Amino acid sequence: MRGLLLIAWMLPTLAAAEIYRWTDEQGRVHFGQRPVAGAEPVEVKPQVIKRDSHTREREARSQRFYEARREEQQQAAAAAASQREARASECRELRTRLAQMPEGNRYYREGSNGERIYFSDEETDAARRQLRARIAERCS
Repeated sequence: MRGLLLIAWMLPTLAAAEIYRWTDEQGRVHFGQRPVAGAEPVEVKPQVIKRDSHTREREARSQRFYEARREEQQQAAAAAASQREARASECRELRTRLAQMPEGNRYYREGSNGERIYFSDEETDAARRQLRARIAERCS
């Protein structure tokens, strides 16, 4: 914060700084902010860059490209977040199914007419193994 205040305080001084030009005994030209004997002030004007239509068109194309790229990245991030959420939902559902599968009790599914079709012990163990394998595969 103090650095910003210092810069803001010195900004008018920096903007008003003068540049001096002088030539030494060997004929070399020097520039500096402090005047020396024989130095003359130099007026420095900001450079105004005029862009032709081709340059403006190229800049507009670049801007459109960067905006399209940024949009693609945002869409990719949204798709990845959606995939993560779908996988998390699938994992919750698989873990819930495994937790609801009773240990040592009879496991059943409902038939088309609403009747219970019981699994044998081997079928129940196989279903548990399949659920655990899918959880290990999809949720690690």
